[in-house]
Amino acid sequence: MSNNMPAGGTGLTRKRFAEIMKDGIYKTNPVTHQVLGICIFLAVTNRVDNSLVMGAALIFVLTMSNLFISVLRAHIPNRIRMIAEVAIIATFVILLDQLLKAFYWDMSQRLGPYVALIITNCIVMGRAEAFATQNPPLPSMVDGIANGIGYALILLIIGFFRELIGSGSVLGFTILSEAWYPRNVLFLLAPGAFISAGFLIWVFNAINPRDGEED
Repeated sequence: MSNNMPAGGTGLTRKRFAEIMKDGIYKTNPVTHQVLGICIFLAVTNRVDNSLVMGAALIFVLTMSNLFISVLRAHIPNRIRMIAEVAIIATFVILLDQLLKAFYWDMSQRLGPYVALIITNCIVMGRAEAFATQNPPLPSMVDGIANGIGYALILLIIGFFRELIGSGSVLGFTILSEAWYPRNVLFLLAPGAFISAGFLIWVFNAINPRDGEED
């Protein structure tokens, strides 16, 4: 069977699936190539476990909101399109917030209001407008997964280096001993997030230049 055969008439071929995943995770990563969602870095990336949970939250909300917006796209009047999209996104964010409070109270307290801010996250709204309203449900769901993974990976990388440099440990395990490594508390504060994000964006763009920026 050809690799480009549609999967059950959904409009998602294997080639299209690979393209969507590559775009969301790497080629047009929402952080490194679009510089979106930067505000979350300030609060959640000072620890790896915070980054993991927030990354998983973004994957869940992006995937489910893209899916439902795509399913309902033909039934939503254009004049209230964005209101409906926000309502759908908010539903999944509230569900996620309640699950965190019920099963992971300590993490819910650490993340505080930043989970609720996913509702207005420009990545979530951007994918809803740019992709989910224009494509069938299955490709839209894959797009949400891909962009969520791309964002989560950046959160994880930044969280790893901020926690390592700032406290000398990762997930509670000491990596850099206090006997010889002086803690760099700056990386646990907001400026450390900007420094880490800026350096990571530079590295990614050096490896994968935007169109028109190649030498």
